[in-house]
Amino acid sequence: MRRTIIAGNWKMHKTTAEAVAFIHEIAPLIQDRADVEVVLCAPYVALYPMRDALAGTTILLGAQDVFWKTKGAYTGQIAPGMLTDVGVSYVIVGHSEMRGRFGVPEPDFDETILRHFGETDASVNRKLKAAFEAGMTPICCVGETISERKAGQTDAIVSDQTTKALEGVPADLAARLVFAYEPVWAIGTGEVCDSDEANRVCGLIRSTVEKLYGADVAAQTRIQYGGSVKPDNAAELLAKEHIDGALVGGASLKPADLAAIVQASPK
Repeated sequence: MRRTIIAGNWKMHKTTAEAVAFIHEIAPLIQDRADVEVVLCAPYVALYPMRDALAGTTILLGAQDVFWKTKGAYTGQIAPGMLTDVGVSYVIVGHSEMRGRFGVPEPDFDETILRHFGETDASVNRKLKAAFEAGMTPICCVGETISERKAGQTDAIVSDQTTKALEGVPADLAARLVFAYEPVWAIGTGEVCDSDEANRVCGLIRSTVEKLYGADVAAQTRIQYGGSVKPDNAAELLAKEHIDGALVGGASLKPADLAAIVQASPK
C-alpha cells in the first residue's frame, strides 16, 4: 500500500516569520491524518527555523532544489549535506520552472531569465542521485508543455524524462523515489488536467518504471499529480489508482487550503 504524499511547494513565497506562523496554523488542522505524509518545500532561508517549528508535528521539511556537488566554488548553490544538516527530508528536482519549461508566463515575465536556470535531464539525474546519497528523498518532476501536448508528444516526453531521470539509479532507490507529473500548461494557470487523463499519464510513469525495474519496484514508486491542485478538485484526483498524492503550488500558501487537500486524501 503506497502512502499518500502531499507536498506544498511555496516557490518564492513566505518570509521566515510567515513560514513559522504557517506551521503553527496548519499543524492542528491535519493532526488526525497521520496516514498522509505531508511535506513543506520552502525557500532555503526558512528551512532552519522551520525545523524547530515542526518539532512535535508529523510534517516533514522539504527543499525546492539542490546542487549535486558536496562542496566547492559554486556561488549561490546549496549542497545536499547543507540541506540534511537543517533537517530536510525531501527535495524537489527538475521542476519545470528550473528546466525552462513553462506554461503561461506573467505579462512582465522575461522568459529568457527562466531559460538561464539551465536545468536539463542530465542535471536532474545528478541532483536526484546526490539527494539519495545524502539521505534525502527526491521529488522528481516530469511533464509536457502545451505545444507538446497539442502535437501528441505527451507520452514520449514524459516517458523520456522518467527514463533519463532514473539512469544509473539502483532499484532499491527507484522504489523510494517520488515522481510528480506536472503538465506544464496547468501550473499556475488555473487549468487542471482532467483526472482521468492525469491518472493515465501517472500510470504511464509507473509503466516506464516497470519496464526499467520490474513490477515490484513500480508498485512501490509513488507518483503525485501537480498542476492547479485545489481543495475543490483534490478528492477526485487523489481517488485515482495511479495518483498517490499531490505537489501543490498556489493552494499550499494558505494553511486552510493545504489542510483541505490533505483531508481530501482517501482514508
